Amino acid sequence: MIPKEWLKKIRHVELRTVRLVEDLMAGQYHSVFKGRGMDFDEVREYQPGDEVRRIDWNVTARTGITHIKKYVEEREMTVMLLVDASASGTTGSVEQSKRELAAELAAVLAFSAIRNNDKVGALLFTDGAEKYLRPGKGRLHVLRLIRDVLMYQPAKQGTDLTTALHHVNKALPRRAVIFVISDFMDEDFERALKVTSQKHDVIAVRIVDGAERALPELGWVTFEDSETGEVVEFNTSDPKAREEFAAGAEARLLGLRRTFRKSGIDTIEAQTDHPYLKALLQFFARRYRRLHP
Repeated sequence: MIPKEWLKKIRHVELRTVRLVEDLMAGQYHSVFKGRGMDFDEVREYQPGDEVRRIDWNVTARTGITHIKKYVEEREMTVMLLVDASASGTTGSVEQSKRELAAELAAVLAFSAIRNNDKVGALLFTDGAEKYLRPGKGRLHVLRLIRDVLMYQPAKQGTDLTTALHHVNKALPRRAVIFVISDFMDEDFERALKVTSQKHDVIAVRIVDGAERALPELGWVTFEDSETGEVVEFNTSDPKAREEFAAGAEARLLGLRRTFRKSGIDTIEAQTDHPYLKALLQFFARRYRRLHP
């Protein structure tokens, strides 16, 4: 039985994201994600200008008339959402945690997929692959996906992207679109990302909170790493300390961008303290320009 407050939250996410999909995202999604290839449709008689390599020699020999194979684009795809359920997802701004933002982004992408007649599934991961939702279609399927992202209580706290990527590679034998929704608080996952991107169309959706980029001036503050439990004290009133913190955050961001670029994957950067629509639209615009020069 789902508590009332969670039902209300799931319904709120649905209302916000369905309206966004209907107004803006459906056409954008369709224009930048292609199906898995070309499916055989039928044979027809050869016409001048047709490609010779498409001639169906068996039908031609049987009928005595030259026929060619006709193909149509196979539109249906599988979309897989790899959602980071580690302990760092509980942090966030006053209005929204990183886990809540991940749920909204997952909902937008999932509703866009089913509107396009694609299947959508999810893998919730920490430093293990914890909960797998098989690809499916329909509103109820997406609502279950949103519920799992919001309500699932993970068994572990850390982040292991390599394990998650290996798991989804085994689960999806055919090419799929994979959105990795995470704050990417992990290391040494570049090789796994490259391997996955060679098999699938991978998009990194990086979620970040404002407090991870710059510290407010609050005096001495005790920080606890939600994944490792490590505790440190920090004097946020010290300008030099704040500068070093901001410089470290910027260096980490540049390092992640470099990893994504070397892996040949697209990226979306979303912040808990800013509307995510602009980031989504920028991603679709970049991808459209590349696919339709």
